[in-house]
Amino acid sequence: MNAVVDPRPALDALGAEYSQRAEAIRRELTDPHSASFPEQAVQRQNDDVLRALLAEAEDGLRQVAHARERLAAGRYGTCAACGAAIAPARLLAVPTAELCLDCAGHARD
Repeated sequence: MNAVVDPRPALDALGAEYSQRAEAIRRELTDPHSASFPEQAVQRQNDDVLRALLAEAEDGLRQVAHARERLAAGRYGTCAACGAAIAPARLLAVPTAELCLDCAGHARD
């Protein structure tokens, strides 16, 4: 682990935030729709947005789980692409980062 600060508290907080967000969205998606057809149309559009937000929250949970796996394996803080150390400042800003800034920049290109 190349990070100076123990990432577990940040990963725990991030995981809890994503879990709470996902659970709230799941509850919202189970709410019954209005009997009014125009209102139903709006609610169904809202459901599409909620499903997209749920997918983002679930992806965040997967990223946190993957970061915990890297931590347990002793690979946390090491770039998955080039093997270089990920800057501690990047890990503080993005605790789930698995790529260094250089590799992350290339991945976006």
